[in-house]
Amino acid sequence: MMQGKIMKGIAGFYYVDTVESGIYECKAKGIFRKQKMKPLVGDDVEIVITHEGDREGNIISILPRTNEMIRPAAANVGQALVLFAMKSPDPNLPLLDRFLVALEKRQIPSAILFNKADLESEEEKERLRRIYGGSGCKVFFSSLERGSGLEEIREYLEGKTTLLAGPSGVGKSTLTNAVQTNVHMETGEISRKLLRGKNTTRHTELIPCGGRTYLMDTPGFTSFDLMHMEKEELRFYYEEFAPYEGQCRFDGCVHVHEPDCAVKSAVEQGLINKTRYENYCDIYEELKEKERRRY
Repeated sequence: MMQGKIMKGIAGFYYVDTVESGIYECKAKGIFRKQKMKPLVGDDVEIVITHEGDREGNIISILPRTNEMIRPAAANVGQALVLFAMKSPDPNLPLLDRFLVALEKRQIPSAILFNKADLESEEEKERLRRIYGGSGCKVFFSSLERGSGLEEIREYLEGKTTLLAGPSGVGKSTLTNAVQTNVHMETGEISRKLLRGKNTTRHTELIPCGGRTYLMDTPGFTSFDLMHMEKEELRFYYEEFAPYEGQCRFDGCVHVHEPDCAVKSAVEQGLINKTRYENYCDIYEELKEKERRRY
């Protein structure tokens, strides 16, 4: 029996990297189906070897997880790097906030990387810094095709398992190729008609970058579903709101329609960014509508 980490899962086969002997192609024992538990990329597992020559084995147990993501399906994520382009395609900030909310709910620390920074002005960079300055996330700017901004990013990634998240065509595969040499990821072109990237990543994969540094590459997204979140909890995933919690007129204020709301007052005073607050209100109304349809 050996321990290893699941690097990739395709069509019922799991590729487990063991410290002792490298990668084995494994199947999961039927007990996991009975337990309604599926092995995930990033899982630490125990395996038994069934055929050493063909590098085959069986996963017999999944070790306790520190966290778990449903979409994308992944486990034991140390942090996240959410990538959006500054141009081609333009950044979808409401979608970016949905990523950040979902990651905050799972208590996964996050940073934001705006790629293709050479295509935009310093004024636009400063606008984005202002929007996300109070979010609790580090904000990076890079031009990955030119190699600029990579040193800061490497420092952020060092020694962690980092989930790469973001829509297609923003540079996730380009970043992966830039920070390691084990795997070459196909990079996608941008659809001229839709200005959206072609999704070149077909499955979640853990990529070693040396030492204890791993990248978790995931399929691109055009939407992010928060169906498992209650509207009343949303406010706790906006770090900007935390200093004002308990200062509103009403207990349990959700900072949308209530009078004498400390958060709304902070927005009016410019202490909380208006764009972030408007995105919060949109997500709140979306969750409210889903709740209405549910009942």
